[in-house]
Amino acid sequence: MAGRTDNVTDPALAAQLLSTRRGQAYYSRKLNDLSDKDFDAPTLLTGWSRRELIAHVGLNARALTRLVNWAATGVETPMYVDAAQRDADIALAATLPPQALRNLSDHAAIHLNVEWRDLPEDAWRYQVRTAQGRTVPVSQTVWMRSREVWIHAVDLDTGGSFVDFPAKIIDALLADVGSAWDRRRQGEAIPRYRFEPTDRRLPTVPARAGQSVVVLRGPAAQLAAWATGRPAVGVSRPDGLAVPPAPRWL
Repeated sequence: MAGRTDNVTDPALAAQLLSTRRGQAYYSRKLNDLSDKDFDAPTLLTGWSRRELIAHVGLNARALTRLVNWAATGVETPMYVDAAQRDADIALAATLPPQALRNLSDHAAIHLNVEWRDLPEDAWRYQVRTAQGRTVPVSQTVWMRSREVWIHAVDLDTGGSFVDFPAKIIDALLADVGSAWDRRRQGEAIPRYRFEPTDRRLPTVPARAGQSVVVLRGPAAQLAAWATGRPAVGVSRPDGLAVPPAPRWL
């Protein structure tokens, strides 16, 4: 019997699914590098243990699966009831034995992948609501999961690095962060940043007359690390001023 395949025929979405699956494999390899006794150590995220991060990534897959089910059935199933419930679920799951946390990671990722595979092609445009309250087509769950697994693979602190990411993921992260800052710029007084990678060219939006722009230069992977609030090296400003902490992303 032939194996079941994705219903997706759109080449761009098919490529995104492939990239996300590769990100999941990368995350899983970094998780498998940990021994059970390593689970209690801290991550690169301040205040997060590896237990909490592994629980979070597994439960994120379950939450995104609910959005895909929403698109498939038309029955509203939010990612979380509210932020308090999300945090409580992570705290509870973090108390699981290491093997149970490994199982959560594997099984939740497989379930999400199956739901993507079986989603009818015309359902990918169905509108769902993210945990931040934004209404987006369910196709956005693919990128939401992609950034989750690629970045948190680094946060596990087992040798993962932004330099391992495909260039398309780095570019998508920079665009995503920039868009998030644009949406909140006025309310949070976020400066306008322009990224100028030293290892390749990115499309840039020229500043309007009188508009102040903070230019940041460095390898694209390091710019993405800085923009997402992770440790970065080689990022500088051409005006010689100190590089500030990045504004909140999500």
